[in-house]
Amino acid sequence: MALPTIFSPSENCWRTETADEFSILIDANDYFTSVRASMMAAKHAIFFVGWDFDAAITLGHPQVDDGAPRGVGDFLLWLARRTPGLEIRILLWSPAPLASWARLSNLPYLLRWKWNRQISVRLDGKHPLGSSHHQKMLVIDDAVAYCGGIDVTLDRWDTREHSDANPDRRRPNGTPYGPWHDISSRFTGPAALALGELCRHRWTRAGGKAVPPVAVTPAPEEHAPTFSFGKVNLAIARTSPAYEEESAVTEIERLYLDMINAARRMVYAESQYFASRAVAQAIARRLAEPDGPEFVLINPTTSDNWLGQIAMDTARARLVESLRRHDPYGRFRIYHPITPKGQPIYVHAKLMIVDDQYLRLGSSNMNNRSLRFDRECDVALEAGGSETLSAKIESFRNDLLAEHLDSTPEAVDQTIRECGSLIAAIEILRGKNEKLGSATLKPYETPAISDLEEWLADHEILDPEGSEAVFEPIEKRGLFRGRLKRPLRGRLE
Repeated sequence: MALPTIFSPSENCWRTETADEFSILIDANDYFTSVRASMMAAKHAIFFVGWDFDAAITLGHPQVDDGAPRGVGDFLLWLARRTPGLEIRILLWSPAPLASWARLSNLPYLLRWKWNRQISVRLDGKHPLGSSHHQKMLVIDDAVAYCGGIDVTLDRWDTREHSDANPDRRRPNGTPYGPWHDISSRFTGPAALALGELCRHRWTRAGGKAVPPVAVTPAPEEHAPTFSFGKVNLAIARTSPAYEEESAVTEIERLYLDMINAARRMVYAESQYFASRAVAQAIARRLAEPDGPEFVLINPTTSDNWLGQIAMDTARARLVESLRRHDPYGRFRIYHPITPKGQPIYVHAKLMIVDDQYLRLGSSNMNNRSLRFDRECDVALEAGGSETLSAKIESFRNDLLAEHLDSTPEAVDQTIRECGSLIAAIEILRGKNEKLGSATLKPYETPAISDLEEWLADHEILDPEGSEAVFEPIEKRGLFRGRLKRPLRGRLE
């Protein structure tokens, strides 16, 4: 029996469209492999929209040998030469002096692309002060689309094994980097055409000429391992801040809250950050319920940049300590994935799975910037009463947990069923791994926080809730604003 949808266009999503085939690619080795094959099949148009970019990295496995150049910069030029009718449009965020495109590895290609009639590049700086264009989207011939959290840039490539020392996990200059966990999606049909419309909007908004839709051709065959969900109704949700004559769009924030409120048994999420006051408040309300759901969040041990360490990690610590006071039944946990030797695996995925009913992923993190201040794009699906789709959502969650716990999806599924609790199952499996010295999940521990870090986090100095909040008086801003600090007669303040 079909269940009522939680998707509400103009409220928690932009629109819903059918995806003839929807699949999820786990980690960048599979994502880059899939993207490479789809781009090689392109006939008419490629829209590439990114936050960060490095033309020198290999698009695919570092040892890929398919007759085309490995490096993405040369690969795009090769595509243009091979297919004279192909038009390639690249839209990158332009954060002035911090621009990734200003790297030495990118500048030669920007010049070569500029003189290539088939390749157009635009640098988009149309956003409020301090904001960013954080979307990661790729649309090919309006037939196949990708949306997720993976940028085509340095330090992203890794396999699902996340080994301590993978000789292929190196930058173009040979420098090694650590394990990296990420997620993206691939879909076809009307949903892909819709994402193409969103790319076109971004393109013309940044000053590019209007681009008409192309005649849709059958999507190319997939060439990478994926977790397939088949034909689904896909919701596309956005964040965009108020800017000049544009009103703010907060569909993604609303979708997060609606999914949390819809949870019955468990919420499993992966995010680079946990710094959203709105999300924390929604979780706190559910934790106060005697029969509410469990919450498991997979985070990196620490952020990989100074801003994240000062703002996001400190806000996480403050929110977690507050949530612990609102968690009388012990149903909230944060874990970090680590390798057998204890090396942190950086979590860059942006994912939420509620029970076996709802799944969303995209570019948005659980922080104020993603929900109010940066430009983001997520996609989501719901089981809607379909036992087949429900089973796939549950299986996908168990597959991810198996990756983090060096286990099998079957063992994860069995342990959850035996325990009747997601948290209890994780504790059992990770306890076994600690004894065996295997890769596992490590519980979050609240770090010591300096007075300055506490002040920056509490006043949301580096993680504002929107363009108007940047100029809001300090005394009116705050991570808590009188809420979440302590329970008040069983309710939030």
